[in-house]
Amino acid sequence: MPAAPPLWDLFCRVIDNHGDLGVCWRLARELAARGQRARLWVDAAAAMAWMAPEALRGDVPGVQLRPWREPFDAADLAGLPVADVWIEAFGCELPPTFVAHGVRADAAPVWVNLEYLSAEPYVERMHGLPSPVLQGPAAGRTKWFYYPGFTPRTGGLLREAELPARQAAFDRAAWLAAQGVPWRGERLLSLFCYEPPALAALLAQLQQGPRPTRLLVAAGRAAQAVRAVFEHKMGLQPAQIKRGQLSISYLPYLDQRGYDELLWACDANFVRGEDSLVRALWAGRPLVWQPYPQHDDAHHAKLAAWLDWLQAPPGLRAFHRAWSGIGAEPLPPLDERAWIACASAARARLMRQRDLASQLIGFVAEKR
Repeated sequence: MPAAPPLWDLFCRVIDNHGDLGVCWRLARELAARGQRARLWVDAAAAMAWMAPEALRGDVPGVQLRPWREPFDAADLAGLPVADVWIEAFGCELPPTFVAHGVRADAAPVWVNLEYLSAEPYVERMHGLPSPVLQGPAAGRTKWFYYPGFTPRTGGLLREAELPARQAAFDRAAWLAAQGVPWRGERLLSLFCYEPPALAALLAQLQQGPRPTRLLVAAGRAAQAVRAVFEHKMGLQPAQIKRGQLSISYLPYLDQRGYDELLWACDANFVRGEDSLVRALWAGRPLVWQPYPQHDDAHHAKLAAWLDWLQAPPGLRAFHRAWSGIGAEPLPPLDERAWIACASAARARLMRQRDLASQLIGFVAEKR
């Protein structure tokens, strides 16, 4: 009888913006698509209702969505098959009772600390290094650092095998019509952001610009930020969604597939965090990225390193600095036509590299 495919336990804590959850769900799906089995343990799965409703329905073969509640029930653990691989996503720590159950097995799981995405130099140095466990029920065992990244010396980026074919078959006009977007050929920009310091400047620039533009605003913090600018800084009501050359369409929450399609539909994309950055790179359109703002300004170095990897032209670099409030420069003109070659070249470089799920499966196979 053939052996069962390897079983992976992925642990994810939802912090505030659901990006970690989005990455972990994509990874679980990709592992299953490559013949693995995955249990995704989540401490707050409510966002799955709009992000990935198939997860709540249990419609993805090879993937189980499990609640992460502590303390783990001893009876539940006793009947739980021990996985072949443990993934701690983004610095979360496995529950000690769960670890104690697993290390009693004859063959302990390969234990991987999946880190945040960055283009900074330390990523290549740290990727794949061991981390001895010094205390707790697994003392004496080893974790392994695994870093996603943008270069061949890192763990790569999540990418589905069918992604290029899906993108090639995409019908922009039909998708916009299905979303109720009254598109009449104007420039389309998507906006998924936190509260960028230069948001008011961008909206004013688009209103006064030479080209008609429609801004497709993602639900949540992006929509709240745009409405706040109109209400508090411009004295307008949110319902006034046509000002000068700028029209605004507020979108509902989109599932992961729908968000990919939004990026493909637009001429340029404003993205934030980790998951949407990767999806925007695969879209191959000009993009503006807002890293998660940190109180110690660590995101400044993270942004600079990414712009260096991107080989961003001077205008795109200046736009990013102003967008994230780095320095005192005013927001330069949005010039997606000048930035398209940079975006296309970046996508081409990444497409030549192996995807994260494939590399991670190989990495684990070496350690087992």
